[in-house]
Parts: sequence; structure tokens; C-alpha cells
Amino acid sequence: MPRLALYQPDIPQNTGTLLRTAACLGIGVDLIEPAGFALTDKNFRRAGLDYLPAATLTRHIDWAAFETARRAERRRVVLLTTRAALPYTAFSFSAEDVLMVGRESAGVPDHVHDAADARVTIPMREGMRSLNVAIAAAMVLGEALRQVEGFAPVA
Repeated sequence: MPRLALYQPDIPQNTGTLLRTAACLGIGVDLIEPAGFALTDKNFRRAGLDYLPAATLTRHIDWAAFETARRAERRRVVLLTTRAALPYTAFSFSAEDVLMVGRESAGVPDHVHDAADARVTIPMREGMRSLNVAIAAAMVLGEALRQVEGFAPVA
């Protein structure tokens, strides 16, 4: 099943929203520290509501720790970035992919961008810079799950 990685998130509400999304979809989350806020339940509670205990969260103390873990699991990093040319709808996702989003304020640094196995973007109207990170992650995660048939069956 694909995973979602958050690179040094800045905004607790977005992180809470993504943890809730991941819990609902059965997706694990890798949080690469340091975050731009204290990683406490209080900071996540409003957006994550009572879904947070159902989230599978793995914290990594830094980029190197994340890289060691994901390489050991032989997972590709698919970076969501405005600097990519390939639309996410034209990419072939795998069940082992880790979809990564960057900091809300700055994206990811060049060394992280360069380390990604693939880079995808969400096509937008001319003059628009970017979507909210939680919205962007949800859109691309939905496509990845569709492609790998990773959605839970409808009851």
C-alpha cells in the first residue's frame, strides 16, 4: 500500500488533516522532522478529530533517518512538486510508493528534490502558484490508490 511522507511540515492543521485522511484510507504516514510546530495531540486535534488514534504514524528524526528506512523497504519516493513537468495523472504509481509533500512555506530543499525517484505535479491554471498541501496530497493519493486498487471495499 502506498504511504504518505510529510517533509518538515509547518502547519499543524494540515498535518492533522493528512493524518485523518491517511487513517480513513488505511495509509501509513512518515513524518520527517523537524516540524515547524510542537508535535502534540493538541496541535493535531482540531483537524484530526477523533481519527488520530487510527492513524499509523512513523516519525523520523531527520531526512537521513527517513532515507535509511525507505531504502531498506525498497520504496520509491514520488515527490509532489510545482517544479515537476509530469502531471500526476500521467504517472504509473506502485503499491510500494511513498508520496511526499514538502513544507508549506518552502517545499523541499534541492538535495531532497534530487533524491526523489520521481517528481509529479498537479496541472493548474496559468498564474496560480500552488494548492494547499493537504488538498494536493489527497488528490494525488486518490489517483495512486485508484491505480493500485488500494481503496477499501464499499460496505
